[in-house]
Amino acid sequence: MIKQPPYLKKGDKVAIVCPAKKLPKPIDKGIEILQRWGLEVVLGETVTGSHNQFSGTDELRAQDIQQFLDDPSIKAIIAGRGGYGTIRIIDELDFTAFNENPKWLVGFSDITILLSHVFAQFEIQSIHGQMPYTFEESTPEALESLRKALFGENDTYTYPSDFAGRDGNAEGILIGGNLTLLLAIEGSVSEMDFDDKILFIEDVGEHEYSIDRMMRTLKRKGKLAKLKGLVVGAFNEIGEESIYFGQTPEEVIWEQVAAYNYPVAFCFPSGHIADNRAMVLGKTVSLTVTNTEVKLKYL
Repeated sequence: MIKQPPYLKKGDKVAIVCPAKKLPKPIDKGIEILQRWGLEVVLGETVTGSHNQFSGTDELRAQDIQQFLDDPSIKAIIAGRGGYGTIRIIDELDFTAFNENPKWLVGFSDITILLSHVFAQFEIQSIHGQMPYTFEESTPEALESLRKALFGENDTYTYPSDFAGRDGNAEGILIGGNLTLLLAIEGSVSEMDFDDKILFIEDVGEHEYSIDRMMRTLKRKGKLAKLKGLVVGAFNEIGEESIYFGQTPEEVIWEQVAAYNYPVAFCFPSGHIADNRAMVLGKTVSLTVTNTEVKLKYL
């Protein structure tokens, strides 16, 4: 049975930790916004930590997040940033107390590993959304979507898509995150079950051939055949190649799902972009796609 952590209320304590890369700049603006929402912000040691490219040694990063997983007074744990490094500590974490008293985990990019793990192992909902490091460049709409997700104000996203997907309607549990990280945990205890789910994917800085390889890998593993729907977020900062690949990321993805019959939405406002709308993973949503409009509604 899927578990929904308690929604936040004013006065609640939330913790910021960095499970992966170190912060290259202060996140005062992000802290200020969380405080403006009425939250008490507690900072982990990794917020100011540094060890090579990481926010601390593997041991320190694991200990930092562990203390907040175990602390019942902390109602949400928000990753300060992503980068790389969560996979190095995920198996060292003890989720016993967290499973008994779930709290919101928030982040995106490398944090996909953490979000996927808690759903795969414990069926606990989490939030793929902006992190304090990205708050400063965020659109107001993206920040408001995160606030609504944390405080339990159901949202509906409606937008016109510039790339035609497949029309249709579907209801299902929303899963997903960064495509590269979803592939990195394939076959491990952190891998989510894709069957009968609405899958969300996004990525940044990958060549078209790499996206093609990852999508073909998912297809060959049977991960795409039994979806209820597919939501494609931003695939941006594509590196230029000396020889043109011949397809855009959207065309690459469409080619791998064209034979199926579930709705497919492109250009969803989520991912490594300023308008990174919050996605509540593990929550049931309805997806409606027409040739001119996409609508995603939390149920």
